[in-house]
Amino acid sequence: MNLEEAVENLEELGDEEEVKNREKMGIKTERVLGISITDLRELAKEIGTDHELAKELWKTKIHEARILASMIDNPEEVTEEQMDNWVEGIDSWDLCDQCCNNLFIETEFAEKRVKEWSYRDEEFVKRAAFSLIAYMAIHREDVDNEELEKFLDIIERGSTDGRKYVKKAVNWALREIGKKRNKEMNEKSIEKAEEIKSKGSKTAEWIGKNALKELKSEKVQGRFNS
Repeated sequence: MNLEEAVENLEELGDEEEVKNREKMGIKTERVLGISITDLRELAKEIGTDHELAKELWKTKIHEARILASMIDNPEEVTEEQMDNWVEGIDSWDLCDQCCNNLFIETEFAEKRVKEWSYRDEEFVKRAAFSLIAYMAIHREDVDNEELEKFLDIIERGSTDGRKYVKKAVNWALREIGKKRNKEMNEKSIEKAEEIKSKGSKTAEWIGKNALKELKSEKVQGRFNS
């Protein structure tokens, strides 16, 4: 499938009512067509892996075309420069998370990008760092406890950033490390959440309390104590 055909398919799948729903969800980008993730995944399956088409789709700046690009790109062909260029063009939380989950997490540069992007000032670049941590805790079994502990320190450093899409991602990353792995990481995440809660920042207090509520819950504790 070439670029023109891919864009035609996307436009056919567009739904004006869904565009309005996206706006209610805080997704306000240059051009939104209103296509469900399910439909995008079906189209991605039809296209298959195509690195060059992915790069062309990204350049269109169409919101769903960029999500589709993250679904069909080949992580083995993705460079650090491409990751940096793409993340700098992200302008919504959902595109950020889709790129992280569909593509960035599968590259050999994921952990390095976490460490670098967590120091950046741009809201969605910084969110991407913590979104990647969350997805690695969920999906990347090759990321061991030692690496996850390093991520906890990065989470603590980001816990005073009060911007909506950063603080939510920081909280999410902390919770995923503490509930998706093992008893040891649950205990270390609880310890880190307590430290964050006591940092003297309203944002950090919210992150710590919110994480502790879930990490200490019967549901999570039952998973590790059964």
